[in-house]
Amino acid sequence: MRRKYLPGYILFALLILFLGSFALHERILGKTLTTALVLVSDDEIPRITLEEVEEAQSSYEELVEAIRQNPQKIKPLRPSRIDVETLWLARVIYSETKRPDEMDLVAWVVRNRVETRYRGRISYRDVALDPYQFSAFNPGSRKRWFYSGLDPSTEIRSWQRALVIAHSVREADARLRPFSSTTRHFYSERSMVGRQHPGWAFGKRPVVPQRPYTIEQRRFRFYEDVS
Repeated sequence: MRRKYLPGYILFALLILFLGSFALHERILGKTLTTALVLVSDDEIPRITLEEVEEAQSSYEELVEAIRQNPQKIKPLRPSRIDVETLWLARVIYSETKRPDEMDLVAWVVRNRVETRYRGRISYRDVALDPYQFSAFNPGSRKRWFYSGLDPSTEIRSWQRALVIAHSVREADARLRPFSSTTRHFYSERSMVGRQHPGWAFGKRPVVPQRPYTIEQRRFRFYEDVS
């Protein structure tokens, strides 16, 4: 081999080596991507989602049974499991009542408002702070600072139950609603001052929640299809 051709042969050999290495890299990368796609294939998604739904449904049904039999058995959640939206839902229901069965039903009313975008509100915080919808959070209310300050670490037993109920209702299967999704109103006769009922309830019949609870109408009445 003549010396003057040697550099050309060397460059040619390096080029062949580079191209071969690149092709091998592409094959390896392709196999890796294919394996990754197989691991997260669509076939896996429904199974995981179904398990999560079934777990949430079971958890909520167990909660309802605990409320009916003995609310003392409701165990607090770890603070890390409470997100901001659950926190606001818990604040609303706790501001309305301290009874677990009533908190459960009020929580569904609030969830209905969020999911149907009632009055244009799409989050639990927005629904809670919607002016003149929940009395404890009305502008200027003396109770507002207290309920807005409750957090997952607040050591009040009834409040901890409210957190559990809010979490379970948010996670529950929508088919477990105690009433229709348009049931977005309630009132308590005990809290009415100078009148028996609010104007929007005139001529309307309260709905009967599908729950094994006995709710006194004087304490809470729930209504659907109120504009």
